[in-house]
Amino acid sequence: MNHSTSSELPSGLKEAEKPAFKVGSQATIRADHMADMNGATATIGGAYTTTAYTVSYTPTTGEEKVNNHKWVIHEEIKDADSEPYAPGTEVILTADHMKGMDGAKATIDSVEPTTVYMVDYTPTTGGEPVKNHKWVTENELSAH
Repeated sequence: MNHSTSSELPSGLKEAEKPAFKVGSQATIRADHMADMNGATATIGGAYTTTAYTVSYTPTTGEEKVNNHKWVIHEEIKDADSEPYAPGTEVILTADHMKGMDGAKATIDSVEPTTVYMVDYTPTTGGEPVKNHKWVTENELSAH
């Protein structure tokens, strides 16, 4: 599966003023929400201050429900309120980083105000580099 996405950002997303990891720097990914991601070296492509959510949704493609997907950000929710959503809230996604996500109904599972990063990395098992992966949170990165 190709996890590369467009570098296009959702409307209203604000760049982080003092991110822990600067754009262009490298960090080690400490997350496994994609296969062969944990331990990979990431190049930071962007750093943004927002609220990140884990969500459960049924893809618009008719595939099986996806539970606890990490991450969708506040700016990727249709007609988002100005305040963060609480767990259990039902929303419509505008994110397109996974097939069938855009337009899907979702339930917010967890909420985390944080800095999120768009990163490029090569999977730990090799293969095609991933470009513009959305999103890795600050606590999922460590100094390289």
